[in-house]
Formats: sequence, structure tokens, C-alpha cells
Amino acid sequence: MNPIPACCTPLDDHWPLPTALPGTVLLSTRFEPTLLEASDFQRCAVPPPASIQRSVAKRQAEFLAGRLCARAALQRLEGLDCIPAIGEDRAPVWPGHISGSITHSTGHAAAIVGHKTQWRGLGMDLENLLPPERAERLAGEILTPDELQRMATGPREQIAQLVTLTFSAKESLFKALYPIVHKRFYFEHAEVVEWAESGSVRLRLLTDLSAEWCYGKELEAQFVVQEGQLLSLVAIGA
Repeated sequence: MNPIPACCTPLDDHWPLPTALPGTVLLSTRFEPTLLEASDFQRCAVPPPASIQRSVAKRQAEFLAGRLCARAALQRLEGLDCIPAIGEDRAPVWPGHISGSITHSTGHAAAIVGHKTQWRGLGMDLENLLPPERAERLAGEILTPDELQRMATGPREQIAQLVTLTFSAKESLFKALYPIVHKRFYFEHAEVVEWAESGSVRLRLLTDLSAEWCYGKELEAQFVVQEGQLLSLVAIGA
């Protein structure tokens, strides 16, 4: 069993989202960058890449916390002792037969893994809920014209959550699909068609990424809001 440094809470396997995914392992931790010690990486046997060694304590702590979750999730899934490296595209490099995703936001990190025979793509994203004024300012950068139109017809008190959700769900979509299509796409290339407070989201592609993943293709996502943070997940079944 690998040690947990003082800057991280014990790993939590509580499933936070509305619908559990069979055959996956999701682990999370809370972290405090001010408690990070230089020796923590060595003690936890998590070698930091050069880019992490040069970065500030917050970035180092979130990297360490995310990789601890990922390694423990892989161990629990099938006994693998493996820490995903950072790829040239900055995405985690998972074992060839594994789908996975790592995410972190202020003081909170999580990782999810599953077998590709069951889940072709897993994308998870954690965001702090945007303050209402900032959400209204950023809406034009994150939302498509149709999304902006739908937002305008809804209640103003939902704008902050809707903009945060749209940002997060599109991040999760990218994380789930990029390893399959190997093609970058951006906020304007997908839209949130509908969502419900219960935690369900429907997304639609607005671009052709491959013969299978083409304009108009729809995917389901899910989300939860807890303690001022929004967690979203896109899972693509095999």
C-alpha cells in the first residue's frame, strides 16, 4: 500500500454522480498545497516530470493528488502498479487496454478508470462554480449561438450553473473522445442540447471528427454540484 502524504486526505471511493458506471473505479482526494513537502513525490514513488518540478506548489500538489488517485484506481481495477505519464499532447498516458481520466480543481482531485472492452472512452472534469457576473462575461466564449439563445429563455439565477456545466461537459467530452478520434476540437464544436437538475446532460457534436463521430451525433453525460464545485462525466460504452 502506497503512503498518502500529509497534503492529501485518504482516498475516497464514494461514487458522487447520479448513475454509477459498472466496471469502473473512481477515487478522489482533497489536497492542501501549503502542506506539500519536497520529499512527498519520492516518498509516494510518484516521479514528477520536469514541467511539474519547475511549477508552483499548487500545480505540484494537484499533479501528485491526481496521480495518487489514478495509481490506486488502476491497482483496484486490476492490480496494476502504474502511474500515467504526461503525453506529448499533455493528456495522461494510460495502459493500452485501459480508459481513464484525471481531473482536479481547487483542493480536490479525482481519477476514473475502466477496461476498454467495457468503456471505450471516459472523460471527467471538475470545475469551481463560476460567480454569476463572470459566467455572464464568459458565456459568449463558451456557449454556441443556439446555447446562448436557450440560456436567454431560462431563469437568470441558473446562468452561472449552466455556463459552468457547459464548460465542464465539453471538457469531459473532449477527454472521452480525443483518445478515440485523435483530433482536437473546441467549445464551438459541441453543444449542450438539454440538461436537468437531476444531473443528466445531452450533448451534440457540431463537427465531423471521424466517420463514426460526425456532425449531429449525440452523447449522454452526467454531473453533480457539491460544495461549490461541479463534476461532470462522459462515458462512451464499448
